[in-house]
Amino acid sequence: MEEIEAGGNYCASGSTNNSDYLAVPDAPKTPEDDNSGSPPSQNTQDLKSVLVTSVLNLEKLDVDLYRGTHHWVPRNQRLFGGQIVGQALVAAAKSVGDSLYAHSLHCYFVRAGDPKVPVLYQVDRTRDGRSFTVRSVKAIQHGQPILICQASFHMPQPSPLQHQFTMPVVPQPEDLLTVEELIHFQLSQPDLAENAKRGLNKLLANEVPVEIKPVNPANFQRLNAAGPRRLFWARARGHIGEGNMKLHSCVAAYVSDFALLGTALLPYPKYRAQFAASLDHAMWFHNTFRSDEWMLYECESPWAGSSRGLIQGRVWRRDGVLAASCSQEGVLRVKPVTEPSKL
Repeated sequence: MEEIEAGGNYCASGSTNNSDYLAVPDAPKTPEDDNSGSPPSQNTQDLKSVLVTSVLNLEKLDVDLYRGTHHWVPRNQRLFGGQIVGQALVAAAKSVGDSLYAHSLHCYFVRAGDPKVPVLYQVDRTRDGRSFTVRSVKAIQHGQPILICQASFHMPQPSPLQHQFTMPVVPQPEDLLTVEELIHFQLSQPDLAENAKRGLNKLLANEVPVEIKPVNPANFQRLNAAGPRRLFWARARGHIGEGNMKLHSCVAAYVSDFALLGTALLPYPKYRAQFAASLDHAMWFHNTFRSDEWMLYECESPWAGSSRGLIQGRVWRRDGVLAASCSQEGVLRVKPVTEPSKL
């Protein structure tokens, strides 16, 4: 579900050349900028993330049956796919022991969600093994599944086999602007068209529980073609704290659906998405992390065709450790961009 795409892309190619960056004011410094990427140390530190207290909070109805009632609803008035994935993982995690942690999940979106009614999560205890435990979860509305998810949990084990790719070299989040700051900068331009102003103001009014800082906002409005790759820093708003890896995995599953599908649109600035929706979503968790700390999200699309796009993502900790990987295929039906009429 691509809410970020509604008003244009906030990241473009994965270039790390400073000359490619949008000429915008310097990122404002805050007390957290001197804290090596730790979560905000001011009042926000004392506020529980809304993702924990509301968006990913489930009510237990019976054994392995839960209800989610708090939805973050994008402007397209459909349920955000990342929220359903995150809540499904919350439900699955409640049925496993404290020593087990999610290492993978595979989801199919089978119907559009209705933001006006709660979502029921029915957990099936598929397998309990000595090292691996599998759970199947159905997200249900109006008596029909809207998402089918399988999640596997694993007891961490030491191994001499350890390798990973190298984290891209990019500016640190303290040196970049948030999406909201970029929008304010665009709104301050005197030659901005009225329809663009309306679209940007709608984006500002849509509060998102995730803070995002694009690495390369040069193509903020996707006016020029770029490679199907982008990078941005992301973290949950508010404070979650350390020590609960299950919770951080659920939050990361929620965040993983932000701006993923739109990566496939970056080479095509003359087209806009008329309809975009996730078809399936998979995620693998490799190392411990905190979802309320800045993590680099690297997205690339190796293929697009037949009105579908495939996107792969990697989530990096600031210290260069690969925290998670994900993959998604989605529907992308596009239409040509219409030029504004000249009077």
